[in-house]
Amino acid sequence: MLALQNATRTPEGVVVNGFVVAPAIDKCTGCDRLREFEGENFCSSYPNPTSKWAGGRCNFATHVKVEAAAAAKVNPLKASKRAAKGR
Repeated sequence: MLALQNATRTPEGVVVNGFVVAPAIDKCTGCDRLREFEGENFCSSYPNPTSKWAGGRCNFATHVKVEAAAAAKVNPLKASKRAAKGR
């Protein structure tokens, strides 16, 4: 993991580019966006990982696979007409 650039520890927490960032949570383990600073892991994309996971899945998570939607039903009559046209 790469280290956080320009990070400093203050009484408020770890500050990166003027933003106070919160440590990563357990659900973030395995994500490519985690960066280490002084033995703790932080998200390089979002300052508060807990709120990103509150609604379900974090949209920045690189380690979570999205389930593909079920294959769309195809009308067999339309499919045969398309095949006949060569599309």
